[in-house]
Amino acid sequence: MTSRTAAPRAAERRPAEPGEPFPARLRAEGITVGYDDRVIADDLSVRIPDGGFTVIIGPNACGKSTLLRSLANLLPARTGRVLLDDRPLPSFRGKELARTLGLLPQTSYAPDGITVAELVARGRFPHQSLVRQWRDSDEAAVAHALAATNTTELSARLVDELSGGQRQRVWVAMVLAQETELILLDEPTSFLDIAHQYELLDLCAELHRERGRTLVAVLHDLNQAARYASHLIVMRDGAIVAEGAPAEVLTSELVAAVFGIEGVVVPDPLAGTPMFVPHPSARRTAAQPSDAPSAAAAAAM
Repeated sequence: MTSRTAAPRAAERRPAEPGEPFPARLRAEGITVGYDDRVIADDLSVRIPDGGFTVIIGPNACGKSTLLRSLANLLPARTGRVLLDDRPLPSFRGKELARTLGLLPQTSYAPDGITVAELVARGRFPHQSLVRQWRDSDEAAVAHALAATNTTELSARLVDELSGGQRQRVWVAMVLAQETELILLDEPTSFLDIAHQYELLDLCAELHRERGRTLVAVLHDLNQAARYASHLIVMRDGAIVAEGAPAEVLTSELVAAVFGIEGVVVPDPLAGTPMFVPHPSARRTAAQPSDAPSAAAAAAM
């Protein structure tokens, strides 16, 4: 995907307070989140580094998507709070929040009969009002988003006619057209073939390194996470067991403790980032108690 997205607005970023590890416009403080009577995460705190690419990894059903939904205010915290620019998320009006924070959910549905161009244009909705109608800047934002995701040639087609991978790229384009300073992506590489997975991750890398956007993504591929992330968050059983730079976090002991699979971590021969190589037998380790991380995981925290 050749990225030609419009430059984001300059963000007002406060410096880190004394004792804080890094500036974080978006953060959660002691949140408890869940669905109905089931608690997924309790007393969870996390900071999202400004201008970085944060990737959340962990086993299935460990709370990755739940955390992302809470950071986007789709799943309000039962206790604790999620703050954006020191304001609780519920204090934002819908369009106000959508002009700063964009979300690609795990599952998205398009109305019947809508074209790709029409769907991507919906990313401009937060910028519209009774007195501010469609402008040339909106048209340019849509064109840039289509070009960045290599979907320009699909613009006149119905979304219903597209393959799963094409639809995923179109949804990414809609989020890019929103032109937010923070972008949250829940499993954005789903349905994409290997070439488009890396093109999308290259685009994410450009957005945070060259354009200063703050990105948070849930990924399943450990090596993709280690190659592209500037900050890793490792979750298990609704808790964060390790976080930091991939080179500091990803170890064979951590992978064994969190994912239950043995192997070694070696330098990626091309990128130099950590790369996990499972043993040929892919033998799973004994399950760790769910109420406490292993010594290896604790040491990696």
